[in-house]
Amino acid sequence: MAGGDPGATARAIAEGALRFSDVVELSSGSFGTLSTAVPGGRVRGVAVREDQVEVGVVLRYGRPLPEIAAEIRRGLAPLSGGRAVHVSVEDVVAGLGDGARTVS
Repeated sequence: MAGGDPGATARAIAEGALRFSDVVELSSGSFGTLSTAVPGGRVRGVAVREDQVEVGVVLRYGRPLPEIAAEIRRGLAPLSGGRAVHVSVEDVVAGLGDGARTVS
């Protein structure tokens, strides 16, 4: 089992994921299962499990999706507490070339 507080890991992963220029926002998935409970609420878009972390992202259109997902996976691995990182592309949006993010 990987160590570390799941809530702290989820917050770190969420912050890290949003630093990638291709990531518009995080997504909790179609059924809201990609989230982690923390005191006072949930970290949406990051599910910290015993042996893995699942991250749901909405990406900006432009680059090949597998390339972006691999880049995100590599970048978030050091924050995962030894857990495997899985990136799920939940949606792709166009027309946000100015770096603007959508409103959640």
